[in-house]
Amino acid sequence: MDDGESKKESRRREIEGGEEEIGAKQGSICGFESLHSLLQSSLKTETFQEVSRLLLGLNCGKPLQQLDLPDVSSALALEHDFDIQSYTFQAEKESTREPRIVRVGLIQNSISLPTTASILDQKKALIERVKPLIDAAGACGVNILCLQEAWMMPFAFCTREKKWCEFAEPIDGESTRFLQELAQKFNMVIVNPILERDVNHGDVLWNTAVIIGNHGNIIGKHRKNHIPRVGDFNESTYYMEGNTGHPVFETVFGKIGVNICYGRHHPLNWLAFGLNGAEIVFNPSATVGELSEPMWPIEARNAAIANSYFVGSINRVGTEVFPNPFTSGDGKPQHADFGHFYGSSYFSAPDASCSPSLSRYRSGLLISDMDLNLCRQLKDKWGFRMTSRYDMYANTLSQYLDPDFTPQIITDPLFHKQS
Repeated sequence: MDDGESKKESRRREIEGGEEEIGAKQGSICGFESLHSLLQSSLKTETFQEVSRLLLGLNCGKPLQQLDLPDVSSALALEHDFDIQSYTFQAEKESTREPRIVRVGLIQNSISLPTTASILDQKKALIERVKPLIDAAGACGVNILCLQEAWMMPFAFCTREKKWCEFAEPIDGESTRFLQELAQKFNMVIVNPILERDVNHGDVLWNTAVIIGNHGNIIGKHRKNHIPRVGDFNESTYYMEGNTGHPVFETVFGKIGVNICYGRHHPLNWLAFGLNGAEIVFNPSATVGELSEPMWPIEARNAAIANSYFVGSINRVGTEVFPNPFTSGDGKPQHADFGHFYGSSYFSAPDASCSPSLSRYRSGLLISDMDLNLCRQLKDKWGFRMTSRYDMYANTLSQYLDPDFTPQIITDPLFHKQS
């Protein structure tokens, strides 16, 4: 038995011996943090490599390589019990352009205190939870960092109770000021998704991402375009549909967009960020296993392929229990939680490769070096921009918006006779 097989066998015994304890962690897969770690532990090396090729794809014809990170980041992960992983997406060497490598980070986290704690205490605890992850990202030299949707609060949008609006803050509110200091300290662009209170427009609420520049300045904001109307997601009770379009923010490290949560289910939403020139699009989200997990590994990866940009997908972690039971549109008995937020944050590249995902039940930091030259290389290879028929799509959409629209259906003249 070689060293690799010996380690796998040792890991199996470790899992089996601690099955009761590890399996008790809600969100684990047979005691493992992710599907990738389960497969790696369970399969022979050559079998696992082939399975990984099929599941994760190849980057420039090779398996995705891991990055070496400084010891301080591993020490922070151990001390504060968060998952940390790192990978590199390469591009082909070019004659006319130097590599454009940017280091990007995603943070997923659970809440820190019960939802019954005071709002001020919950905010303070969330900042204390996220700070070590940002410090680890800074120690690793991350250039652009994105946090999860509405990270400064429990995801209370299932309850329809208006007291949770107290978590809302203006663009330059508490979380932004906290992150501005860290952005300046680490020379890092930070995407800060918040529940925004628009104090200049009658305290209207929005689901917003604030883009903080590497000098600690506020570059701009984007407001969530699509509000879900499914299951427990009663978000229209709290905030408006966005009015900022599909902005792409040109930073010193690259051009970025933010497709907030439910927008990932809308292909034209992804398309618009690509048309505006995005090289990286972040998808800060909050979604639970029963509702969306089969879709999670597919939609963002497909968007990266179709639009020739990188995508960073972030989901929160854990089960958040609320003091008052609520009902949903699915006819379930009243319940006090959404379900399990399954984490599993990951990166997708325009060449169809993707990274393994973070833990399904622990907070985590995912880091990737990505050569942005890959975006144009894949545009050249597939020619999607040249082969798309935007004129035809625009005409169809224009007709569809007409109240007298009739679908373009050609019926078999013998259809009614046959039936």
